[in-house]
Amino acid sequence: MSITRKLANKQQRALEILIRLKRLYPDATCTLNYETPVQLLVATILSAQCTDERVNQVTPELFRRFPDAEAIAKADRTELESLVRSTGFYRNKAKNIQGACRMIVEKYHGQVPKRMEQLLELPGVARKTANVVSAHAYGIFHGVTVDTHVKRLSNRLGLTEHQDPIRIEQDLMSLLPQPDWENWSIRLIYHGRAICTARKPDCNACVLADLCPSANLESRGMLSL
Repeated sequence: MSITRKLANKQQRALEILIRLKRLYPDATCTLNYETPVQLLVATILSAQCTDERVNQVTPELFRRFPDAEAIAKADRTELESLVRSTGFYRNKAKNIQGACRMIVEKYHGQVPKRMEQLLELPGVARKTANVVSAHAYGIFHGVTVDTHVKRLSNRLGLTEHQDPIRIEQDLMSLLPQPDWENWSIRLIYHGRAICTARKPDCNACVLADLCPSANLESRGMLSL
């Protein structure tokens, strides 16, 4: 089979997976609570190696004390660290959040930038965070958000053979329509939490099993991803 034909078949399978995920999780959306692009940026930075649920417990008081970029930029670092402590790696997160907000104030007049290259200049912001912020704050789809769930499921579904998030993102961008890049990630995250878990994927209950090359391996106890 030619490379072009293989890509076309993979694209067709990816689109069918997308359709089924939309049916299964019709109301899936970003689970972080925020009111402004700055608050979304801060919450997304805090979500690294931390659950969204925990972040949502921390941000109400954080945003009450420091509601915008200027307030965070001027905040006492020790107080910031105390407020975000329970999200883990709190010193580094507080440093990055304050550094990002200072740059936003000084360089972008207090507004989170929209362009990918500008977002990536901010401390603590890599492509994952930049994609989340641009998609949910501005409706701009620069790429596909790749977290641990998206990485695991994309490999299990045979949509990529890579482990590097950037290479995975490139593969997924070539398979999916741009308007669906972000909702693909969100729905795959939902599915990774509910069905296709890391330790014991429930292939018997999975609506994607007939499209998933790993489903047969799991049934034989051969899945190692």
